[in-house]
Amino acid sequence: MTMQELKIFEERQIRTVWDEVQEKWYFCVSDIISVLTDSTDVKQYIKRLRQRDPELNSVWGTICTPHQFISTDGKKHATNCANLEGIFRIIQSIPSKKAEPFKRWLAQVGAERIHQMQDPELGIQQSLMDYKRLGYSDNWINQRLKSIEIRKDLTDQWKAHNVQEGVGYATLTDIIYQAWAGLTAREYKHLKGLHQENLRDNMTNEELVMNMLAELTTSNITKEEHPQTMSEHARIAVRGGSVAKVAKEAFEAQTGKKVVSSMNMKQYLDSQQPTLDFEDQDPQDEE
Repeated sequence: MTMQELKIFEERQIRTVWDEVQEKWYFCVSDIISVLTDSTDVKQYIKRLRQRDPELNSVWGTICTPHQFISTDGKKHATNCANLEGIFRIIQSIPSKKAEPFKRWLAQVGAERIHQMQDPELGIQQSLMDYKRLGYSDNWINQRLKSIEIRKDLTDQWKAHNVQEGVGYATLTDIIYQAWAGLTAREYKHLKGLHQENLRDNMTNEELVMNMLAELTTSNITKEEHPQTMSEHARIAVRGGSVAKVAKEAFEAQTGKKVVSSMNMKQYLDSQQPTLDFEDQDPQDEE
């Protein structure tokens, strides 16, 4: 069994996979090379890296293991990953002033995971610190951590009721988004100008609350009705999302503010004033 997480190094996101059988982290090679080199064409950099280091090239197939990550289109795509030993070997061939601090960061990530397995609360604390380093407000972080809990409960229900991980989860998530926000996940990301970034990490407080309501409702209906087919799950997803749609429309009518926003977190951080919080910034109108 594997678990995917985003890790933060110097405000840059790195995709990771935890292999519970081997008890090892696997890190996305292209993400790490991008962080260490700031290369605009990571594929070409990797090609040149292997050309100038024949020894590394000879063991590349051994070091790298493909893992599936969900891309912006909602589908899974194989991406080369390597464990700590493999990443350390790759770093040896990359001239970068970030190499030494990155090695220390890698060692810390490995140690933290073992501690988190013994005490899950440490994982929550780590997420809190990661969001703080990125500049999120305390109020927004509290909402985001709660949304992670609600999302986990929903996916646990889907798994227990025969929904296929990956494509099945993405399909039902799209239905929920469409029901309350009028957009698929891909359309929502496009509105916010996102690519590989996590959509929920770029939601305002209002958006997070509505999405939590939609997913919480969907999860509770699933627990009560025990759907077994994808069509049954889809109908429940519509119902869950529709509850949030009613709440969204009532909120907009009372406040005069649009909930669905084109603002992403980077735009907010670029324009924020010291007295402002992410959730206090007026979201831009829907496109």
